[in-house]
Amino acid sequence: MASEMIVNHQEKAYALLQADAEKILKLIKVQMDNLTMPQCPLYEEVLDTQMFGLSREIDFAVRLGLIDAKDGKAILDQLERELSALHDASLKK
Repeated sequence: MASEMIVNHQEKAYALLQADAEKILKLIKVQMDNLTMPQCPLYEEVLDTQMFGLSREIDFAVRLGLIDAKDGKAILDQLERELSALHDASLKK
């Protein structure tokens, strides 16, 4: 029972971190489509702030033992790849 609860918490933590990463991606996509260009200081500040916040969430989850450090790094790496692709696509418009 206790190990089931731990696994459930780990799955929830990972799902929440993934959802937060998706929110960042959507926020940046909307910003790029409607508000600013990637070279804009506001765009960079929002992105840096959001990415820093997510990295702190991941660090906290790792320290609690809810996710493995490599899984947390994978979330950030995937988000960075997606943001880079989005950035490149916006420059081609």
